[in-house]
Amino acid sequence: MTSAVPNPAAFLEAFVRIPSPSGEEAAAAAWLVAQMREMGFDTAGIDAAGSPVGVLGEGENVLMLLGHIDTVSGVVPVRRDGDLLYGRGAVDAKGPLAAFTLAAAAVGRRSGWRIVVAGAVEEEAGTARGAQALLTAWQPAACVIGEPSGWERLCIGYKGRLLVDYRLRRPMSHTAGPGAGACEIAVAFWNGVTALARDLNAGRRGAFEQLSPSLRAIRSTSDGLTETVEARLGLRLPPWLTAAEAEARLATLAGDAELAFAGREEAFRTGKSNPLVRAFLTAIRATSGDPGFVVKTGTADMNVVGPAWGCPILAYGPGDSRLDHTPHEHLAISELQRAIDVLRRVITAMTAIV
Repeated sequence: MTSAVPNPAAFLEAFVRIPSPSGEEAAAAAWLVAQMREMGFDTAGIDAAGSPVGVLGEGENVLMLLGHIDTVSGVVPVRRDGDLLYGRGAVDAKGPLAAFTLAAAAVGRRSGWRIVVAGAVEEEAGTARGAQALLTAWQPAACVIGEPSGWERLCIGYKGRLLVDYRLRRPMSHTAGPGAGACEIAVAFWNGVTALARDLNAGRRGAFEQLSPSLRAIRSTSDGLTETVEARLGLRLPPWLTAAEAEARLATLAGDAELAFAGREEAFRTGKSNPLVRAFLTAIRATSGDPGFVVKTGTADMNVVGPAWGCPILAYGPGDSRLDHTPHEHLAISELQRAIDVLRRVITAMTAIV
């Protein structure tokens, strides 16, 4: 390497201090590329989607460490409180991306392998633009997705997602009349969605196996002649329900309303028996941890790249995912260091396989 690997606490604090909400990742991406170059990555640059990508080595086999550099909006003042670092993105997901970068730099080049660290843009926006661009650019032998799982846990599954925009426009009617108003019809549609979920979920145990609807926004307007109501719904999809099937079921409930769909991602779950999982289990135990598996009720870039690449894949990173998107988001530096230690062992073990 051309220079020493930075101190993890200082590295992550500097990273978190650069705001990078979805669509505004350029400054943070440029900073990360500069850091990669200083740490001796063979190549480091910004790809066509705007994601920073660094590569160590020149081998035919690719180990992909895929994090995301964007965050949700909202300012969480950056500060240190003992072992804790507060700031937007400390957990989701600059902490995992920092761990990837520092662990890869510490291991260095490995014969026969390219170690790729990528920070995808627009993961939080639902467009997954960064991950979509990486799909055709790389075909990894194994992939680790950078999301907070806790340093002892491996995430092997994410639910799917469907965003629904509802719009109903109709002539005004007197409130004393017999007909239902636009707002009442919209509420009836929402009640129908929750009833549908309740019926489909009957007998299914665990949040991962259930359809979970949420009403994210609703508003109405009137010009005195016409009333309009608009709503946005989100559906978290279980493995047994595709986005297309969910769309069809909602269409039967919509009546005269218009529905527009976006953010389609299918649920994805990987197996527990492959070389990547075994490398992580060994590494966590060697770092005095007690490894375990989790599945998440949200979505991640694993939903995008997992089915396409078809390689051993899981999500891993330091941090408590319950702090994602919250006003008190923070990460323990000691956990960041443990995750780096685990990742160094995993990278070394995986790149010993040719």
